[in-house]
Amino acid sequence: MSKSQHDKLLNNIRELLTQGRQQVVAAVNAAMVQTYWEIGRLIVEDEQQGESRAAYGKEVLKRLSDSLSQEFGKGFDLTNLRKMRAFYLCFPKRDALRLELSWTHYRTLTRIENEQARQWYMKEAAEQCWSARALERQMGTLYYERLLATQHGKQGLQPVLAEAEQKTSVLQDTPQDYLRDPYILDFLNLPAGSVQENELEQELINNLQKFLLELGKGFAFVERQQRISTDDGDYFIDLVFYNFHLKCFLLIDLKMHRLTHQDVGQMDMYVRMYEEKKRRGDDNPTIGLILCSEGNHTVAKYSVLNDSQQLFASKYKLELPSEEELRLQLEQQRQLLSQKSE
Repeated sequence: MSKSQHDKLLNNIRELLTQGRQQVVAAVNAAMVQTYWEIGRLIVEDEQQGESRAAYGKEVLKRLSDSLSQEFGKGFDLTNLRKMRAFYLCFPKRDALRLELSWTHYRTLTRIENEQARQWYMKEAAEQCWSARALERQMGTLYYERLLATQHGKQGLQPVLAEAEQKTSVLQDTPQDYLRDPYILDFLNLPAGSVQENELEQELINNLQKFLLELGKGFAFVERQQRISTDDGDYFIDLVFYNFHLKCFLLIDLKMHRLTHQDVGQMDMYVRMYEEKKRRGDDNPTIGLILCSEGNHTVAKYSVLNDSQQLFASKYKLELPSEEELRLQLEQQRQLLSQKSE
């Protein structure tokens, strides 16, 4: 057997073994999730027939933990049994479980008190193939809450609950559903107010995986400082991405200052140039996103941003806003809507 034949055979066997291991891991994971769900169900049903919840937690679960640990080893301590119980209570319908998610995913999800948010995070984690760490990060940055604030800030607070339920179904394929304001770049660990544009750009590239999570679903990185050549010179776009759901390019221009009409004009030009020189025939219209340190209501209202379906501006924050700040943002936007309707 020649070396090339040997290498080909080795690679084929290696690929087969890798696929087999992945299938085994997936099967074991699915069995574990379903088994722990069933254990949680048995505990809850037994609890409902017996003593008070407090007495049950202190006595019955402790004895059960001791017996299971002696027979089956680690994994059945008192804490884990309580988590299995919480797992069943949070996800009472077995056929609604996403078996591609691990037990670690579900332990994380059970910490979410809001049922609609919990269901939304479960669906997104499964569809976007988030690792348990990625799920933890998205929850920690209030991804769901910020998405609702972005999509419904202009419509007041009433649609938020309805939207929370809708988010467990298919999202509409429009740019507004994929872009948010603000973007939270806390994972960069940069000091607010003393960063240059090239430093921010470099850190985003260094933390590309986390930035893709912050951008949202369906984004893939294309190029940094992509050059567009014209008869009058070369122009460079800070960051270029492609969204496979929207089937279009996303151009990002980073600004370290408050949004200006010059920024809007520059991005408008970039989008027009990209449409002519880079966009392919089967692509949807290019989107331009200006990421600035501070918004500008006047510029947004009286520039092409106001009615454009291709140009957007969002703030970025280097620190995560508190829940109180998010609540105030929603309230301010509701008041603006009320004033406009009077």
